[in-house]
Amino acid sequence: MADPKGFLKVTERELPPRRPVPVRILDWKEVYEPGDSAVLRRQAGRCMDCGIPFCHKGCPLGNLIPEWNDLTWRGEGRAASERLHATNNFPEFTGRLCPAPCEASCVLGINQPAVTIKQVEVSIADEAFSSGWIEPEPPGRLTGKTVAVVGSGPAGLAAAQQLTRAGHTVAVFERDDRIGGLLRYGIPDFKMEKRHIEARLRQMRDEGTRFRAGVEIGKDISWKDLRARYDAVVIATGATVPRDLPIPGRDYAGVHYAMEYLIESNRAIAGDSVPNQITAEGKHVVVIGGGDTGADCIGTAHRQGALSVTNLAIGRRPPGERPEHQPWPMTPTIFEVQSAHEEGGQREYLASTVEFLANGAGEVRALRVAETEFVDGRRVPKAGTERDIPADLVLIAMGFTGPERTALEDQLGTAFTDRGNVERDDVFQTSTPGVFVAGDAGRGQSLIVWAIAEGRAAAARVDEHLMGVTALPAPVRPRDVAIGLQPA
Repeated sequence: MADPKGFLKVTERELPPRRPVPVRILDWKEVYEPGDSAVLRRQAGRCMDCGIPFCHKGCPLGNLIPEWNDLTWRGEGRAASERLHATNNFPEFTGRLCPAPCEASCVLGINQPAVTIKQVEVSIADEAFSSGWIEPEPPGRLTGKTVAVVGSGPAGLAAAQQLTRAGHTVAVFERDDRIGGLLRYGIPDFKMEKRHIEARLRQMRDEGTRFRAGVEIGKDISWKDLRARYDAVVIATGATVPRDLPIPGRDYAGVHYAMEYLIESNRAIAGDSVPNQITAEGKHVVVIGGGDTGADCIGTAHRQGALSVTNLAIGRRPPGERPEHQPWPMTPTIFEVQSAHEEGGQREYLASTVEFLANGAGEVRALRVAETEFVDGRRVPKAGTERDIPADLVLIAMGFTGPERTALEDQLGTAFTDRGNVERDDVFQTSTPGVFVAGDAGRGQSLIVWAIAEGRAAAARVDEHLMGVTALPAPVRPRDVAIGLQPA
């Protein structure tokens, strides 16, 4: 195990400092300063190597956390990387973007701050890349079987890498002009610079995975034709249909879905020309929705030079500490201050948007909001509490309702659940034989760590479908639920 007395000698969490706010809002680079290796080893040494490591259950991937904590404490970086990559294809992504349910399940968290698992993870991955330890792992033989993976987000990339390494010929189709899905265009660079995607894609290309960007399945190639060309198909398109806010004034100019705004910003940062780009420069910005996407909008608006940023959440402000009804090892809902929140703006809770108001040109000028009250379990605006908030740009960041379904239904006859997700059985197969689904398209909007876990598991089931047996790991089943997460 790591330092047997580490958790007794070091009782506080230590994380790398974030760059000063006045500096970091002037660029799009990641917000964290380089970490101190001595601090990292000290924090890894706090891991107790518990008899029952609940961090394994908190992580859908089943990451071998005590093992790579121990190796990090001992300074054995390459061995730590090997143990980390044994269960996670892309720790450089999860170490930056995952909300770390493993830390909520850390046994040390019962009476101390949890081990900095996420920071140890990303540090291992970054050292592995910088040291040249991340090498292609091409298959020893080819099976002669072909697989099409539709969607190049974390679920699609994980499935593709696993299937390629199993010896299948895999093509990844992406309708955008670059590979990466929402990792590419939905995540701002201040959270994850795109060089990390490029580094992993180089490895995958060298292993034999083929990428087809700028091809929309259902339009450029029909789903039916794709199924006829390949021995198996994996749907990994994500849950991309945004949840709307159908209230008066929704069609005014200046009211947009958050992802429209973030995609255009990321394209501009990548050097693309974006005509009539949605920008926060010189505007009063209101972001509706208190989740990660809302925070991404806040940080982006600051960097674009917004005059003000207001974030509205319809529910109550979460408590600052773990509530009694969400005891360890559940993932608690607590008040979170992300890097974007540190950079300015105002956060308001119990705020229900009632109406968008416009000027004479049909452009949004304000939001009318009211205090939220709870009636028979529903959240409704409280009459008589209305007030107006100035707004030149409104971004709706209220989550997603599911995958786009029309082409799949019309061209393959694929069934969908009552919740709008692609229907699947216990081996990730849809109602269409030979067509599988992984990630948010099948489970609904969820975490990046779940997407990778489902991509790995679906790959195992596809391999088994094609070959009769499989040696690929299958960390989850479609009905699995991690501690503290709601069923999908």
